[in-house]
Amino acid sequence: MSLYRYNYPTAVVYGVGARREIAGRLQQLGAKRPLVVGDRGVAQLPFFGEIVGLLQAAGLEAGTFTEVWGNPVKSQVSAGVEAYKAHGADSIVALGGGAAMDVAKVIGLMATHPGDLFDYEDGKPDALPVNNPLPPCVAVPTTAGTGSEVGRSSVVSDDVTHVKKIIFDPKMLPNVAVVDPELTVGLPAAITAATGIDALTHNVEAFLARGFHPLADGIALQGIRMVAAYLPACVEHPGDLEARGQMLLASLMGATAFQKGLGVTHSCAHALSTVVDMHHGLANALMMPACMRFNAEVAPERFALMAQAAGLEVADAAHFIAWLEALNARLGIPASLSAAGVEASHLEALVEIAVNDVCHPSNPRPVSREDFVALFQAAL
Repeated sequence: MSLYRYNYPTAVVYGVGARREIAGRLQQLGAKRPLVVGDRGVAQLPFFGEIVGLLQAAGLEAGTFTEVWGNPVKSQVSAGVEAYKAHGADSIVALGGGAAMDVAKVIGLMATHPGDLFDYEDGKPDALPVNNPLPPCVAVPTTAGTGSEVGRSSVVSDDVTHVKKIIFDPKMLPNVAVVDPELTVGLPAAITAATGIDALTHNVEAFLARGFHPLADGIALQGIRMVAAYLPACVEHPGDLEARGQMLLASLMGATAFQKGLGVTHSCAHALSTVVDMHHGLANALMMPACMRFNAEVAPERFALMAQAAGLEVADAAHFIAWLEALNARLGIPASLSAAGVEASHLEALVEIAVNDVCHPSNPRPVSREDFVALFQAAL
């Protein structure tokens, strides 16, 4: 009989005002000099200064690093490690969306380990071991998308080639996720929509991924149910704290579920982010209908269950894919890659990146180079 092993990650503090728990959680972890890592946009928002003030009021000597923007690259990590050491930091608050969290987690890695960041790339045959303790990390999401606050990996691009590298180790899991719906209220509608579809994609692809992981499957179905119920309200009624909170939880659940695996949509999305610097959530939204048509014939029973979770009257693959397209339209997401600025001339580079991406091997249907060509053409 085969053995199956599961992880069910990090401690979560959830609710309106949960940010007031950050200082206490850091103190419980023995921290005295946290470095708050955020992106340039978050650094300009009132809650960033509020949170730094709360840390200082609790007697913590907080420093800040906010030179994160766009899809994160290795040079941002290097600058963050310098800031960590210059501050004499002993802990990290990862505050922001997926980019800030990904950078924050590998700042902690590289502050305590030798070599180059990409020496730790997941799957690299001669990768260096993560064998030192990482500094305590409290993760505070400000978008409902990546779920990085409960993730054990970071995705960081090479500055020159823009190729994405995945850095993975269980030690990178944040100690605590502080999930406060008020921190997402000011998100622009387009970012709310794109990050929300990112969360949906994580849940969908995790549920479809090959392998045996019933815990992940159950979490993913509930995540789909929650996105269907609450994402439109987040865009159409941005101050709805209940909807905002439920989407943060759906995001967290997607990242918990995709320890089972992801799939072809993410391989296409990673290529789009690399070649045309497209927002990851938007890339997932644009590719998911075509990718789900590709997958539908090999997993009809799974599509029926996802359709039920989304609350559809007819529970089959065709209606689920039609729902995905209608949801994109309702959220104001473009109807095609070409409408988002992608051109046929990009196709060769997109396919080359996607074929070599690490996500599609767990897709329920094997994906060839020719399949990637057809998928990108269908989405154009």
